[in-house]
Amino acid sequence: MSDWILYLILAGGVAFAVSSWWGVRRLKARHIRSAVREDSHKPGPGDQRVAVILNPVKNNADEARQAIIDACDLAGWDAPKFFETTVEDPGYGQSRQALAYGADVVLACGGDGTVRVVAESLAHKNVAMGLVPLGTGNLLARNVDLNVTDLAECIQVALFGHQRYIDTATMGVDNDITGESAQHTFLVIAGMGLDAEVVGDTKEDLKKSVGWLAYTEAGVRHLPGRRKRVSITMDDQPEQTRKIRSVLFANCGLIPGGIDFIPQAMIDDGMLDIVVMSPRSAFGWLAMYTKVLFKHNANLPMMSFYRSGKVIIRSQEPMATQLDGDPSGEATTVTVQVEPASLLVRVPKARTV
Repeated sequence: MSDWILYLILAGGVAFAVSSWWGVRRLKARHIRSAVREDSHKPGPGDQRVAVILNPVKNNADEARQAIIDACDLAGWDAPKFFETTVEDPGYGQSRQALAYGADVVLACGGDGTVRVVAESLAHKNVAMGLVPLGTGNLLARNVDLNVTDLAECIQVALFGHQRYIDTATMGVDNDITGESAQHTFLVIAGMGLDAEVVGDTKEDLKKSVGWLAYTEAGVRHLPGRRKRVSITMDDQPEQTRKIRSVLFANCGLIPGGIDFIPQAMIDDGMLDIVVMSPRSAFGWLAMYTKVLFKHNANLPMMSFYRSGKVIIRSQEPMATQLDGDPSGEATTVTVQVEPASLLVRVPKARTV
């Protein structure tokens, strides 16, 4: 692909992000990610025991550490307990230590990977998770209406904000070829196919320099390719066979750039929103691009939307998978299931509209 075509597509991606961000900012009704079951509420009064799961290599990690210490000291609370992640342990052991410490709130201080691991450990534990976003995507923070560019505000919400229960989801990844299997929690969007290929092939140096726009460059390189045949079973519905490029499983739908990719996805409705994408050509990709850009209600044969509590996808050949922007290996069978109201999260006070 020539350089000028690549630059044109990248420019289109930037224009898409800007226009989508502006469209979302103009929306006055914020019902999409509002509480379905119950409104947020203040935690009980009194001192809190605070634990922090910190990724020490993230930008602003030291600044966040000191700001958390200062905020707890100003509140008259005990000093927060810090547990640093490592390459060998991205947060599982540290989360167990935080629970053993008796924390009232556990702050996930890092990128999407740290948040996902802490959430997996806290799900069904009735211990609040606070979000201190230090990553590139900061997906969950965006979907609970945190200002991810204001570190001080995020820390205030994590320590003193309201809280609400949200859904999580689990994805089981099984590879019949290698015999490998795993199951992990995700919070925003998981996927199988092209999206996971893009996540796994995004250049780290480009990601550090331009942030989430680096995914656009990887996306361009992976657009050419063939569709793969899979079987899809949702809840108790009959199995269907499709040729697909990608399948997304959304717990909520706001992604970086203010792009409301799946507007109907709500974070506490007890359901997954599933998008099956099967374009045959560049025209198909353009049609889907236009639909998302203009939030058009027209049905497209190459882009199908479903709602389900559980979905199983089987493929004859291994396909790449991802969880909230982190590669999760190749799979021939993927089993995704929602976990309703399983995680207590600190959020800003609901805004009036």
